[in-house]
Amino acid sequence: MDTQAAHQQKRTQVTISEHIVEIVSDSGEGAQTAGQLFGTICAKMGNGVWTVEIIPAEIQPPARSRAGASGNRIRIGTDPITNAGDCADLVIAFNEQVLYSRIEQGALGPGTRILLDNKWSWDPVESIREAYQEAREDFASMGYSIYEVPIESECFKVVADPKKGKNIWVLGLLCSIYQRDLDLVKKELAKKFKRKGQEAIDRNLELLQAGYDWAESEMDVVFDLPTRSDDRPKLVMNGNQAIALGCMAAGIEVCSMYPITPATSVSHALASMFHKVGGFVHQAEDEIAAIGFAVGASYAGKTALTVTSGPGLALKTEFIGLAVMAEVPLVIIDVQRGGPSTGLPTKVEQSDLLAAYFASPGDAPKIIMAPSTIEECYHFVPLARKLAELFRGPVFVLTDANLATGVQPFLRPELSEDTLSPPIDQNRWNPEIKPYEWDQATGLSPRPVPGQRDGMYTLTGLAHDERSRVAYDSSINQRATERRSSKLKTLRATLKPPQVFGDESGDLLVVGWGSTRGAIEEAVTKLQGEGHSVSALHLRFLSPLEPGLNEIFSRFKHVMTIEINYSDDGHVSDRRFAQLAWLLRNETLIDVDCWSRVQGYPLPPSALVEALREKLGAYSEGAVS
Repeated sequence: MDTQAAHQQKRTQVTISEHIVEIVSDSGEGAQTAGQLFGTICAKMGNGVWTVEIIPAEIQPPARSRAGASGNRIRIGTDPITNAGDCADLVIAFNEQVLYSRIEQGALGPGTRILLDNKWSWDPVESIREAYQEAREDFASMGYSIYEVPIESECFKVVADPKKGKNIWVLGLLCSIYQRDLDLVKKELAKKFKRKGQEAIDRNLELLQAGYDWAESEMDVVFDLPTRSDDRPKLVMNGNQAIALGCMAAGIEVCSMYPITPATSVSHALASMFHKVGGFVHQAEDEIAAIGFAVGASYAGKTALTVTSGPGLALKTEFIGLAVMAEVPLVIIDVQRGGPSTGLPTKVEQSDLLAAYFASPGDAPKIIMAPSTIEECYHFVPLARKLAELFRGPVFVLTDANLATGVQPFLRPELSEDTLSPPIDQNRWNPEIKPYEWDQATGLSPRPVPGQRDGMYTLTGLAHDERSRVAYDSSINQRATERRSSKLKTLRATLKPPQVFGDESGDLLVVGWGSTRGAIEEAVTKLQGEGHSVSALHLRFLSPLEPGLNEIFSRFKHVMTIEINYSDDGHVSDRRFAQLAWLLRNETLIDVDCWSRVQGYPLPPSALVEALREKLGAYSEGAVS
């Protein structure tokens, strides 16, 4: 028996139902790529997966700095995974300094296994050697299990510049530790590096094998992560890719946008494939030009998509108002990030709900939806196009940085002609029908498009009557505003009340929206297991709000929201509430409480459990009304 075979017999195999893995490095060392590949491989093997990118606030932060941590968190499990989870079980770090930022964020806990590149122990700079040794002792005192791994020296055996290969070596290491299908990994690598040529593919395959072989001979533990048998075809992608795919499934032919973090990769995904279905990506010179182009395309009959984030939304507000007043269909994807101003460009926040709701002077009703999963990112785009065309106005789809970059598998959707945009009607327009022939009850009206014979009319951002004539009479403006507002009532009448997660009544109902769903439901499930009477509710439609909320809320002693935007703590008369809580209080006239944080990362379930326990204790003691 050779040495490696003998070692393998001694390795401890631990069966797990889920694990959280992190790969962290300085920016530019490929940790994000390694994490994305590892998550994709796990998903394709049949595991539940949720990934979160770890992105520094600066484009090029200083090397070996706590603020410069870059990489990926990958939560994998036997069952479906809906959020990023709590403390990591295993972390691979390319240097010791980036670990401190993860520790400060609460990403690690006692017992976390740290696989640390030992190159810094023999660095020629004495201060770096000392910092490395101090950090090792520090990590050990915190209760972490430290394993020094010769990542750089092993990569030198394959490539001249380890910085351009250590991420794939680490991927091989992980594939051994978690017993991943190496043939599947090799196929993914070949696909990943196809454009760089066979030489690049071969070099990365060699690095992968080297990392795998080192772990096979040196690591003393491996993890067995069972999969659930499911032969149904699935897709594995992030939320921005799902938005792009949904755009094509909707039959949208024009995407006009200006690059902005974290929304830019929507255009990258579209640019790689949109032309194959007759689509067109327009990169405008700025945010204002991007939405102006989209409004023009939509007016001409080709309902367009524009994609942005918070600062871009601020610049688009005047054209959003024009789309409302002129009743031009438009789909707006807002991938939210921290604000105000440049804010937290690489971090998650649910910061734009009120901006989308009120971001126009005057009364400008808009439809606003928020997907809660990556799968919903796909499905909401065809729905947004249909609603934009039916109700003749802008429809917002609010995602966020958590959904945008997170990878998750979901069932391959069945394509249907029903999701596609119908051909432009070029039949002669009935001149007896006014261009804004508002139905008195619904506010809906048929829409002429340029090119239709007898369908020409004046498009104006001024207040106007049914024939698009300027509203010099104040009664015309009153009537037109009422008709535009009634569209939201019409849509709301078609919606179903949201479903309660858990018991239909109880002590506390937790309401959320967007990407917080998985963490909220996991926290609520844990509290239910402890005997607490807690349920959850997740809203997808935010304007109009889904019906039946008063009746649902009335069955619970207390109602509160959990959100990733700012609110004051406590329960005082001058308190500022989180954004959804603010809307719900206004809508239902019920004393909706809230708990929110703006720390720039997805809310971990354990933090929600702690916050909800505290709220339940305060409610029972009467400290909170």
